[in-house]
Amino acid sequence: MHPRDQTIFALSSGRLPSAIAVVRVSGPQAGSTLTSLAGKIPTARRATRALLRDARQQPIDDAVVLWFPKPASATGEDVAEFHVHGARAVVASLLASLSAIENVRTAEPGEFTRRAFENGKLDLTEAEGLDDLIRADTDRQRRQALRQLQGVLGDRARDWRAQIIEACALIEAGIDFADEGDVPTELIAPAVAKITTLLREIQHVLAGQRHSERLREGLVIAIAGPPNVGKSTLMNQLARREVAIVSPHAGTTRDIIEVQLDLDGYPVTVIDTAGVRETDDPVEQEGVRRARARAAEADLVLWLSDAEHDNNTPRESKSLVWLVRNKIDLDAVGSKVQSRTATPSCGANGPGQGEPMFAISASRGDGIAELISALVGFAQEFFGATENALVSRIRQRELLQQTAASLQHSLAVIGEGEELAAEDLRAAAYSLGRLLGRVDVEDILDVIFREFCVGK
Repeated sequence: MHPRDQTIFALSSGRLPSAIAVVRVSGPQAGSTLTSLAGKIPTARRATRALLRDARQQPIDDAVVLWFPKPASATGEDVAEFHVHGARAVVASLLASLSAIENVRTAEPGEFTRRAFENGKLDLTEAEGLDDLIRADTDRQRRQALRQLQGVLGDRARDWRAQIIEACALIEAGIDFADEGDVPTELIAPAVAKITTLLREIQHVLAGQRHSERLREGLVIAIAGPPNVGKSTLMNQLARREVAIVSPHAGTTRDIIEVQLDLDGYPVTVIDTAGVRETDDPVEQEGVRRARARAAEADLVLWLSDAEHDNNTPRESKSLVWLVRNKIDLDAVGSKVQSRTATPSCGANGPGQGEPMFAISASRGDGIAELISALVGFAQEFFGATENALVSRIRQRELLQQTAASLQHSLAVIGEGEELAAEDLRAAAYSLGRLLGRVDVEDILDVIFREFCVGK
């Protein structure tokens, strides 16, 4: 029996123990499985109380069961759900009873969602949105993922693909009737108008998304600078808890410490790196090497200095660098040092007169609020208008770019030959088909669905 013809089951709720645990079953034997455990199949989509029994008719739990006959179910197959008490022993007994049934097996990660995709219940962009929604840590991530799950991009892509196919049909009809005088012109002119409009729409989507796909992973901000200037103290201030060791001894941080923050709904990873200095200690040398490498990959570097290290400026960096003067409470002229905040820029360049500079006391909290406010502004500009973003993954952006390139090329060659233009339109439709997961995507399905948790 092919694995896709087997019935699958998994715990679909959270970590045990819990008040209620949900075990989901999907496949051709879902109904017989429900009958063997609960004694009968209840009314569809109505929660029904039932005493579950194993193969020896020993009670498992006093539970609630639900029945969702195909095709009107989450997976498009027959689906049964068992809502049991969330004790480990109860769930273990239920799972063991399900495993004992022939051709009923434990689901692989993402297998429920993959079956929903294969049965036309959702396209690949919606499946990706579901995965993002499960993993969302911040409210903005949740909202973007929910838009994808609701089919915002998928609906647009289906409409674009249908219009491309219509334009291609017009051009191919023009080829067929090329010997009938002005018929090709009457067919090709509306096709060109349609392609031009579609190209403009897709280019507008690509231009307006900025870094929206990065919202899934978040910004990376590195705190860097010489040893003992307060990097770990600033990290703790931003995290509002002690995540890094604070010590007056240089070289305390020997590796990279990371913490995930919710910055006004934007996901941010803040990195506390080892102090950058020359040293003979091989362990510290490795920490400095890693610090430089990680800072080079960051979207933004907060370069800390103090009165003692005021002339120690960062080396040329591909990342944007903000200068942060720390320990102003200990600085005799600290009261005269003012934060200078230019409009945050997402460009990759080093520190300069136009870049923000801040004066803070990481230990006392002076200037921290202003720094956080500037970081929020930076995140807002970096991500752009993500509230209405259509693109949430690099895969989606690349396929839309391929679609736009094919449309653009079709317009460029239509005067040279309608056959060439029609071929470009077929390539554009193919790219959108891959976006939706409807053509030639077997190579990426395993990669996408194996990232899901078991039970989804």
